[in-house]
Amino acid sequence: MSMNTIALEFVPPNVDGGQEKAVEEAKKVLQFSRQCGMEGRIQHLMIPGMIEEEGDRPVEMKPKMDPLDVWETVRPEFDGMRGLCTQVTAFMDEKQLGERFDNLMDAGMDGAIFVGVPRTMADGEGNGVPPTDALDIFRDKVPNRGVILIPTREGEQGRFNFKCNQGATFGMTQLLYSDAIVDFLKQFARETEHRPEILLSFGHVPSVETRLGLVQWLIQDPGNPAVEKEQAFVRELAEMEFKDKKQAMLDLYKRVIDQVHDLGFPISLHFEAPCGFVEPAFETFAAMLEYWAPDR
Repeated sequence: MSMNTIALEFVPPNVDGGQEKAVEEAKKVLQFSRQCGMEGRIQHLMIPGMIEEEGDRPVEMKPKMDPLDVWETVRPEFDGMRGLCTQVTAFMDEKQLGERFDNLMDAGMDGAIFVGVPRTMADGEGNGVPPTDALDIFRDKVPNRGVILIPTREGEQGRFNFKCNQGATFGMTQLLYSDAIVDFLKQFARETEHRPEILLSFGHVPSVETRLGLVQWLIQDPGNPAVEKEQAFVRELAEMEFKDKKQAMLDLYKRVIDQVHDLGFPISLHFEAPCGFVEPAFETFAAMLEYWAPDR
C-alpha cells in the first residue's frame, strides 16, 4: 500500500544543544508552512541518519543527533505527523538491526530507507548487513522499505530492479535538477513489472549556494556529463532572483510531474532545504503543490 505522501527532510541538528535546536527547527517548519499556505500538508518528516563522509564536504560535519532521538524530540510539535528515516545497515549485524527497526517502528516511524556505506568506502565494505540483504530480511518488520534512486547513475536500472526484487517498496530520488527521472521511469516501466512508489525529491537552492556549493556536492558524480548539467543548473539557480528561481523550479516540477504521473508508479513528494529552513523554500514548495499534489 503506497504512502501517498508529502515528506519534508528534517536534518538532525548537532549533538551539542541538539534537542533545543530540533524544537526550534520544528517551530520554523510550522511557521513557514502556515505563512505559505502549506499548513497540515506535510505528512511525513524524513530524518536522515547522518554519517561522516569525505573531508571535502563544503559544510563541516559535526556529530549529529540520532534520527530516533530527533523524532521523539519533535514529534509532539507535529500533531499526527508520521516519520521516515534513512538507516545505514552496513555497520550493524542482523540482531542489532532488528532491534533498531523495532524501536523505530514502535516510535511511530512508517518506514525506512535502507542505505549502504558512504562514498569513501566500496560497496560491500562494513561488517554489518548489506542494504540489499536487509530489504529481504526485514520485510515483515518494516512496512515501507525504501532505497535511494539516482536516475543519472550508470547501471541504475539494474540496481533498482534488483532492490525491488529484494523487497524495496519505494524509491526516493536524489535531488532532481533535470527531468532525467522521466526517461528512467519510462524505461523501467517498459522493462520490468515492478511499480514501486516513487518519492520525487525537489530541493531549494539558496543564494548562499554560490559560496558553499553544498547542493552541487550532494549530487556530484565526477565524470558524469548528465550530472555536470544538473550542477550547472544549480549554479544558475543560486544566482537568480527569487521570483525567477521559483519559476525555474516550478517549470522543472511541471515537466517531471506531467510525464511521470501516468506511468503506473504511485507518486509522492520529498522536499529538501539543504542549507536550512527558510521561507522562500516553503513558498517554492507551496507553488509546486498548487500545480499537483498527491494528497489532492
